[in-house]
Amino acid sequence: MAENKCSTCNVEGCKSRGKPEADQVCLDHIKNKLVILSGKGGVGKSTVSANIAIALAEAGNKVGLLDVDVHGPSIPRIMGLKGQKAKVKPPWLIPVKWSENLKVISLGFLLPDDDEAVIWRGPVKGGLIKQFIEEVAWGNLDYLVVDCPPGTGDEPLSVLQILGNDAKAVIVTTPQAVSIDDVRRSITFCNKVGNKVVGIVENMSGFVCPKCGEAVDIFGSGTGERLAKETEVPFLGSIPISKDIAQSGDMGKALTGLPDEHPVKKALKEIVSKI
Repeated sequence: MAENKCSTCNVEGCKSRGKPEADQVCLDHIKNKLVILSGKGGVGKSTVSANIAIALAEAGNKVGLLDVDVHGPSIPRIMGLKGQKAKVKPPWLIPVKWSENLKVISLGFLLPDDDEAVIWRGPVKGGLIKQFIEEVAWGNLDYLVVDCPPGTGDEPLSVLQILGNDAKAVIVTTPQAVSIDDVRRSITFCNKVGNKVVGIVENMSGFVCPKCGEAVDIFGSGTGERLAKETEVPFLGSIPISKDIAQSGDMGKALTGLPDEHPVKKALKEIVSKI
């Protein structure tokens, strides 16, 4: 059976067997795989994904951030990497480096220009996701954070099937009932495909006026925590609405553009500590 072992990691049946390049280690060497999901669009999932990845990296972990939103890749802008291009070193795709501890890959790094429309059917998207997971020179990672598009269709299904049942999901919602209804389906989806849910994050939960300090629940609050109790999964925390985090993401600074005492930054760090 020796011929079935990977020359890189010596693991039987490894997906990278036969590709022994020194700068690539196998999928088996990614210790933790976090897939960020939501059944609802517009809940701030990409912002949460980017900031979880940054917080993990700033804590000293080796992190990969994978954007599999084929039709609307926003991670390059949020991370301040817009205009960067991924390099190819056959047979590997080289991720873009955000810092010494954080590497990023997105279809946005491969498109000829930002206005390019991606008009692909499911099988083509599945092939790209497989390449992004298995043929990117991630190196040794403590965490791979995967930002999925909304829903329970081709992209999240492909991601979980390729990563396997040891991949775990973080579900993002906002407080409105219409969001909770869709997010509940994401939890059912994970249960059906056999992947554990690490917990639920309630984004856009309340707004504190920067002038008077009054707290206003624009979209309501607490429904994410109630859903967590109802579905018996952990509640990781709430993130308030803030124009600062929106501006920081638009400027490509993400979490790093906020002071340590900012309520959004404090909330995100608490969520990451629970993860």
